[in-house]
Amino acid sequence: MTESRTIHALIHGRVQGVSFRAWTQHLAELHGLKGWVRNRRDGSVEAVFSGPVDLVQVMLKACHQGPADALVENVEILQGSEEGHDLAERFEIRRTA
Repeated sequence: MTESRTIHALIHGRVQGVSFRAWTQHLAELHGLKGWVRNRRDGSVEAVFSGPVDLVQVMLKACHQGPADALVENVEILQGSEEGHDLAERFEIRRTA
């Protein structure tokens, strides 16, 4: 059985207005991850990734780079459990928080 992990992250920098959410959803779906991504009013992007440990790590590493026009300054890990994240079966883009 493959070990699963859930990561809740905040991505800071120039991450809004550069298709960060669509890019994140596309990569997460390619890796078969559950979770969600959304813009925050403070200008950051918030995401939850859940799935096999190695694929969550690949996604987290990708978020340090972001899409072509992004300038990621920091990726902050908030917590690591599935509780309270209301994960759908598909990776989704959520409304701004």
